[in-house]
Amino acid sequence: MIRPPATIKPFTTQTKIADYLALCKLKVVAVMLITSLVGMLLASDSFPSLWTVAIGLTGIALVTSAGAAINHVMDEKIDSAMQRTKMRPLPQGKVSATQAMLFALIIGATGIYLLGAYINAITAWLTMFSLIGYAFIYTVWLKRATPQNIVVGGLAGAAPPLLGWTAVSGEITSDSLLLVLIIFAWTPPHFWALCLARKKDYAKADIPMLPITHGDRYTKLHIVLYSVLLVLTTVLPFLTQMSGVVYLALVTLLNIRFLQWAVRVYCDVQNSQMAMFKYSIKYVMLLFLALLIDHYASLFIG
Repeated sequence: MIRPPATIKPFTTQTKIADYLALCKLKVVAVMLITSLVGMLLASDSFPSLWTVAIGLTGIALVTSAGAAINHVMDEKIDSAMQRTKMRPLPQGKVSATQAMLFALIIGATGIYLLGAYINAITAWLTMFSLIGYAFIYTVWLKRATPQNIVVGGLAGAAPPLLGWTAVSGEITSDSLLLVLIIFAWTPPHFWALCLARKKDYAKADIPMLPITHGDRYTKLHIVLYSVLLVLTTVLPFLTQMSGVVYLALVTLLNIRFLQWAVRVYCDVQNSQMAMFKYSIKYVMLLFLALLIDHYASLFIG
């Protein structure tokens, strides 16, 4: 089916800026910056310098935004077929693919330069690898190749807390990798809940998401299983003595609620899928807040 040409809006500076900002997926970037900041704070026994935090977060934000813009280009046909994404700048003809790629190249290169020149080489390299992993390996290949795309591709999205950690410490440690593991375990139930709620959209776009290839019941079972895996993973910071009882108490409350939503999705409770998806976003932010509270409680009290 041929899509009718999109109506091009008259050029205005305000419209263009808004369109380019839309390419950046600012809500997603904001969540990634929060986890990056937590990684920075957890990596230090005191408060890291404001210079490191500011330049580090700016560089990570620019590279992450570049990955989002590339994702818009690679997924233009998919976005135009899905109700949830058809109003994005490229399907609407507000920004061309060439303009979007040039924008991504400029901000991505700027971000990597800032990290390499003013932070450290390891953070710059890791950020570049996460960009390649998300924008190309996941978006171009995995997303279209396997129903396990979310599981395998989730590693790229799990990088921000590690990037924040290395920006401050200059090294990869077991604790920093544990932060990555938590995001990695969180990603599948988070996205599969959305996939169930938007199953028709993904089917229309011909994306092999788990509910389409294996059915709703299979997906719901895996949401429960991965939720249990997430709970076990989030206990590891306490078991490895990275965090203490304050974190354990707070994350236990968060996990009980997460499991409740997973069971509700499995039992087909009305509107539970989007409710779980929305809660999962709050969950990951509150979990990292719990890590911070425990970290500073131990520094100031212990």
